[in-house]
Amino acid sequence: MAAVPLACLVALAGCGGGDAGSAPATGTSRVASTEQAKALTAEQVANVLRSAGAPLTVTLVYTAESDPNKLLGRPGGYTSKIAFSDSRIPPAELGEGVAPDAIERGGSVEVYPTRAGAAARAQFIQAALQGAQGVLGSEYDYTAGPVLVRVTGTLTPAQAGVYQRATAGATR
Repeated sequence: MAAVPLACLVALAGCGGGDAGSAPATGTSRVASTEQAKALTAEQVANVLRSAGAPLTVTLVYTAESDPNKLLGRPGGYTSKIAFSDSRIPPAELGEGVAPDAIERGGSVEVYPTRAGAAARAQFIQAALQGAQGVLGSEYDYTAGPVLVRVTGTLTPAQAGVYQRATAGATR
């Protein structure tokens, strides 16, 4: 079966296109309704990323109780979230004490009720990282409709590119 770009999956959920910080996708559309956007799950997005060539393994599907950010299902928060590891990051490179769901292991997928929610979260994260001047590390943030894909800055730009292309629906 051919890989389905994330932008196509987002379009099926009633959303489409890229937000600031991601390449524009073809066939963009507006969010049709909150109910349609909620039909898209972080696990579905992870499957699309994997089918597009991202070497990821889902390490945790968050619940409202296990979400360390306390945003899952809450006002202004995401509707689903997963953490993933990337097989290109050697465990020895991480050192001791890095949680199994830490962004440094690969990344995470967050799905919001609206594209504005995903864009606002990406902007918030990047501002926090810039304000910390490297203390918090770095990450790549890619958005498509209500989806935010966060990828560890441990990967090179070329390595992270598979996530960017899959998120934006671009092909190489």
